[in-house]
Amino acid sequence: MIQYTHSIGVKVPEVLLPREDVDMTKWAVVACDQFTSQPEYWEETEAIVGDAPSTLRIMLPELYLEAPDVDARIQSINDHMRAYMEQGILENKGPGFVFVRRQVDGKTRQGLIVALDLEDYDYTKGSTTLIRATEGTIVERIPPRLRIRKDAPLEMPHILVLIDDPGRTVIEPLGADLAGLPKLYDFQLMQGGGHIEGYHVKDAAQIQSVLQALAALMEPGAYREKYGTEQPPLLFAMGDGNHSFATAKANWERIKAEKGLTAQDDHPARYALVELENVHDTGIVFEPIHRVLFQVPEGALGWLERKLAEQNGACRQESYSSLEAAKEAAAQAKGHALPFVTEGSAGCYFVENPTAQLAVGTLQHALDALREAYPACGIDYIHGEDVVMDLGSRPGNLGFLLPPMDKSAFFPTVIFDGALPRKTFSMGEAHEKRYYLECRSILK
Repeated sequence: MIQYTHSIGVKVPEVLLPREDVDMTKWAVVACDQFTSQPEYWEETEAIVGDAPSTLRIMLPELYLEAPDVDARIQSINDHMRAYMEQGILENKGPGFVFVRRQVDGKTRQGLIVALDLEDYDYTKGSTTLIRATEGTIVERIPPRLRIRKDAPLEMPHILVLIDDPGRTVIEPLGADLAGLPKLYDFQLMQGGGHIEGYHVKDAAQIQSVLQALAALMEPGAYREKYGTEQPPLLFAMGDGNHSFATAKANWERIKAEKGLTAQDDHPARYALVELENVHDTGIVFEPIHRVLFQVPEGALGWLERKLAEQNGACRQESYSSLEAAKEAAAQAKGHALPFVTEGSAGCYFVENPTAQLAVGTLQHALDALREAYPACGIDYIHGEDVVMDLGSRPGNLGFLLPPMDKSAFFPTVIFDGALPRKTFSMGEAHEKRYYLECRSILK
């Protein structure tokens, strides 16, 4: 096997994919952290898959993380992974990257499946590693996910990692010359996920070209000119799946401790399979992640108004005939405006001199205080305004809309300010998220 020498934290993976007779539409299932408040989505997915081989059998929708039968579900995942390998349902395609082209809702985006070195990643606040988290990592969210990965022989990526490549030097040249790349898959994704194609990048010269282009992005002179800083370079920034990547890191640290390994030792679990995407890809849209509260205490609207005033110096609340009207008023406001909907009413909080840089930070700070004061109050992070309207207007609920983030500010913000507020943005709505497709062995 060719050994590629570099210092950019990338491993050329050996990808596993289903054999030719497997129905790929039934095989590929959306990321586990989507539709967490919509069990009907997963019930429909179950009906579509039936008894066919599917990634649905080797992942756990986070909807069921707290289910009473979660241990049995995790055991079933491990059993299905082993069965898919032993029965030849999964085939090793050999070392190489996978170029991916996805079309959904009129947008086309391109990506590249690689494995990233977890030794080059640290999710703690203030980290200056080559790979960085872009939102605060909630360490309490790692253990239940680690239980799934701990004994799993395989991993699958729903993690999207961004690079800042305005010259389009890394991924786009592959998409411009697909004739020489073997096609791995080409099919329609279920549940409105659009169309996806995958091509194997296994030629040594093409792989080396990708690695060189990535290395050029962190060349000291070019990096200093782009960002105006001498800080250690940020090459890979989490786009989606931050906690999944953090779980992979925790699993690798566990394996190192148990086996007496060090950061110099090689092991399959040292790496995590991800899809790289260029933040400048026109098919990438940063969608806001909205909030819905459940079991909201009586008087919560007034409580939040007072808390927002306390945290920001002043806040006023206005009522509107509809959430759409509140949203229109928010678009004209100075500072941060936070439209909301609850049963039978809609409104907006106006914070003219916020202490946070982003509206999501202003809102999240207040919601965290509310939930600390009222522990029974639950929260979910929602993609799509229609879902916020539906869930937020139900009895006992409260839904908030947030504005999108300017993606051109993404890398500079992470470099200079560190991680963004929790759940600041999403790369598309729920059905546009990455579907599980490729697998990789993480056992030695």
